Amino acid sequence: MKKFSRQLFRLKDLNMILAESHQPGHRLKKVLGPFELILLGVGVIIGAGIFATVGTAAAGDALRPGAGPALIISFAITAVACCFAALCYAEFASLVPISGSAYTYSYATFGELIAWIIGWDLMLEYCVGSIAVAISWSGYFTALLRGFGLNLPPWATIDYRSAMHGFHKDVINSAPHIFGFPIICNIPACFIVLVLTMILVTGIKQSSRFNIAMVTVKLLVLGFFVALGSLYVKPENWVPFAPNGFAGIKAGAAIAFFAYIGFDCVSTVAEETRNPKRDMPIGIIGSLVICTIIYMLVAAVFTGIVPFPLLKTSLAHEKAEPLTLAMQHINLPWAAVIVAFGSIVAHIAVLLVLILGQSRIFFSMSRDGLLPKVFARVHEKFKTPHVTTIVVGIVIASVAALTNIDEMVDLTNIGTLFAFVLVCFGIIILRIKEPLRHRTFKVPLSPIFPLLGVASCVFLMTGLPGVTWIRFVVWLVIGLVVYFTYSFNHSLLHHTAKS
Repeated sequence: MKKFSRQLFRLKDLNMILAESHQPGHRLKKVLGPFELILLGVGVIIGAGIFATVGTAAAGDALRPGAGPALIISFAITAVACCFAALCYAEFASLVPISGSAYTYSYATFGELIAWIIGWDLMLEYCVGSIAVAISWSGYFTALLRGFGLNLPPWATIDYRSAMHGFHKDVINSAPHIFGFPIICNIPACFIVLVLTMILVTGIKQSSRFNIAMVTVKLLVLGFFVALGSLYVKPENWVPFAPNGFAGIKAGAAIAFFAYIGFDCVSTVAEETRNPKRDMPIGIIGSLVICTIIYMLVAAVFTGIVPFPLLKTSLAHEKAEPLTLAMQHINLPWAAVIVAFGSIVAHIAVLLVLILGQSRIFFSMSRDGLLPKVFARVHEKFKTPHVTTIVVGIVIASVAALTNIDEMVDLTNIGTLFAFVLVCFGIIILRIKEPLRHRTFKVPLSPIFPLLGVASCVFLMTGLPGVTWIRFVVWLVIGLVVYFTYSFNHSLLHHTAKS
């Protein structure tokens, strides 16, 4: 039993982890610098959060009070909480510049079983998150097409579950049938995932250039919103500044946290960075700082344009497009179209980086033997993990086309927060175990800052509904079944120990 326990928590030596990245056939192309890394971070952080959830954070909903104009403070509080985790990610990424993010870090600090759990857990952030973003993008895209008089068939823009369980009998009747079974699927959601998958397969540099283009567009749109909207700001709309007191600010911060999810994706491309020990901290922390400034500016203009009473009485679907609502409020429909276009572009950038992150984590797990070896193949020409990228893209596209995962969104949040907790703990453990190992970047005031990171993430996790915790536990149990039936016996560390 003691031997079995040691096998479960066998550690992967940092020197072994670093050496594996240089093996022929598993070597990725090092082409990214600090500028590309920052834009990757900005690309995935600024997305549905600022374009969609800022309305709910400011106005609240049936379960939570809104922050009102004090949403600016909510964003600041959330940024501080995320900063603790970002500092820990930056130290790990500079110390272990390998694909895999929190999975790789956990393998070196907690052992194989915990590494597997965190790798399995990260699927909730990347895969489920990608599916949600793809479905959301489809909704915005079809709405934009309708604005230009182009209408896709309803059966081609909705999932089967929503059509069957909602009030969509007309959709079912109008859909093509095969052997009496209606063909209903979200074609735009599937299409955008497959297009981005092809881009990711062709090379990390090409993917980075595409991401830069997407980030440029959405930053220009947000800059347009701030510049134009500032001309219509009425200071009296900022009074009262915190209509629901600290309870509203706290609720706004909890919602705003999910607008920051994504900066950890930068760490998944450490192996493709020219100078990761220097550039990784710059990319992770730099993207977080830039996004915080942008969020606070947008929040200030948004709450200065739309009075808090109007936000509270606005319809739920209007709050889903809050920046568009603001432009419509000041009678600028043409500006609303521009903002809607920016929202579509933002979703594409987020989706690109999420698929990229998931494929790199699978790549690392396969290289360790925890997943089939085929996932660790690198394309001879493009130098990308093409097999795992294609498989991840097909799975995400298929699920996004056929399902509705509204109830799964919270799973993305709890999976991300759990990963943050382990990374923060990992910094403390590795400082004790390997205090002499050279670190180009160190979390200041350790272990205080890492412990604050743990506390803030656990606090936010406790705010998630109980059903999310149940689903999370079920997901982890499924992962443990896969580990003990396949990964445990196929692990490279297992074979090394036997030999």
